[in-house]
Amino acid sequence: MTEGRVIVVAGPTASGKSALALALAERLRGKGQGKGMGTVINADAMQTYDAFPILTAQPSAQERARVPHALYGVMPLSETLSAARWRTLASSEIACCLAEGRTPILCGGSGLYLRTLMQGISAIPDVPPAVREQANMDWQAMGADSFRARLAERDAAIVGRLKPGDRQRHIRAWEVVAGTGRPLSDWQSDAGTPAPWRFATLLLAPERLWLRRRIEQRFDAMLDQGVLAEVRAVFDGSPDLGWPGLKAHGAPELFHHFRGELPLEKARQIAIDHTRQYAKRQMTWFRHQLTPNLVVEPQSAQSLDTVAQYLDKMEV
Repeated sequence: MTEGRVIVVAGPTASGKSALALALAERLRGKGQGKGMGTVINADAMQTYDAFPILTAQPSAQERARVPHALYGVMPLSETLSAARWRTLASSEIACCLAEGRTPILCGGSGLYLRTLMQGISAIPDVPPAVREQANMDWQAMGADSFRARLAERDAAIVGRLKPGDRQRHIRAWEVVAGTGRPLSDWQSDAGTPAPWRFATLLLAPERLWLRRRIEQRFDAMLDQGVLAEVRAVFDGSPDLGWPGLKAHGAPELFHHFRGELPLEKARQIAIDHTRQYAKRQMTWFRHQLTPNLVVEPQSAQSLDTVAQYLDKMEV
């Protein structure tokens, strides 16, 4: 393995990233590289949460037994994972892999996380927890529109980039300006320090109709695997609906079903539609923000061979 090389497997949800990353890690073991294999490191925001392994399509216990996996199911639903914090966690995992002679394989669809790691991020100081707690209380008391208007007085640039109902990002922007005295948009304009490694970036770009079918088939497979019981266990605990981990696709819709507001079939269809819309946004982001070394059509039976041949040329 070339020293300091990291493989990145990116793409929209349900495009087959996890399967490709697993196959690549096993291929490295078969070639006898390093100490035997690659390690798959999660780069998907929702897969970091511990309560929804089925709903967020985390690797199964059997898959994790085949090769090492990292940063899957490591956080409670209530905790916010910023791109900067993920960068720190992922950097630590990458360094450990390389020190042990293993190949790090970043796998996920959170493009901002990947860009933050590869290109760097400005060093925003830690914000006191009391500021964050006050911001959450203000959102509840003021309502989304009034909170957004107040934030616009301090950071109009960031408000212009946020969707009106995005509680988590509005609160994050407010806590930064309140805690540091400087708008988040100003912090984000500062160039960060790029990661010290070389990246071989693979972008999975599936055919649209193929991906639409995959998203539907995957959600139905989740239902067969027990996702209703998984989400119900969280619902019965009366969680704060503002928890970041509850944004996982399917969770809001199934919560509506458990409250008697939607029949299961309707909740299923809305969840599938929302996931398809998200996948479309992901691909738009990747096309404009990511410069891959190789674009892969995952619906092709030759996709793994194509990737393997490319990586052989790159001496990964």
